[in-house]
Amino acid sequence: METLNKDDFYRLVESRKSIRKFKPDQIDKAQLERILLAGCHAPSGKNRQNWRFYVVQGQKKDEYLALSQKSWLNIKDILKERLKPSLYDFTERFFYTLGGAPILIFCYSNNTKDEKYLTSVGSVYMAVENINLACVAEGLGCCTMGAPLEIKKEVDQFLGVTELEEYRSGELELLCGLVIGKPDHQPPKAQRQMEDRIHWLGF
Repeated sequence: METLNKDDFYRLVESRKSIRKFKPDQIDKAQLERILLAGCHAPSGKNRQNWRFYVVQGQKKDEYLALSQKSWLNIKDILKERLKPSLYDFTERFFYTLGGAPILIFCYSNNTKDEKYLTSVGSVYMAVENINLACVAEGLGCCTMGAPLEIKKEVDQFLGVTELEEYRSGELELLCGLVIGKPDHQPPKAQRQMEDRIHWLGF
């Protein structure tokens, strides 16, 4: 196995940030394919590789903005209590434009009875983190969004997955969305909270 530079790896991990404002530049398909392949190299329960990715761009992406705006209505009151006014306004603009990101990826889990539910879900989120890190390596920005879950059924219909047999049998579940593009801002990285996060036993 080829030896990797560990310092480069930790720098990559520590430099990952959620980007919510993008340049209008389109993303090369070969670059996207590398990013998605990184996701597909994640570990998964029973090696089922149960992730399903739906990549959206162009006119289809623009059509999704109406749903993004609808998801904002479901969470805006909660965010108003948690965010400073300037950050709240920025977040509202993001939901209405998705920061101008040229690429959306919707991440689904294929859940079957031969694997524990949380293992299936966790496998997909490991793939999502690989995608986040691959974006950093490619010089791109990425933000993982839980907001599509506020309108899950409508997103399923928008993507056409409701016509799939695995969806009709209750096996296909939306877990999150991703926006990807070339960063057009450099937000500060939130301080990592270490207190009561790590517990050492037997040392």
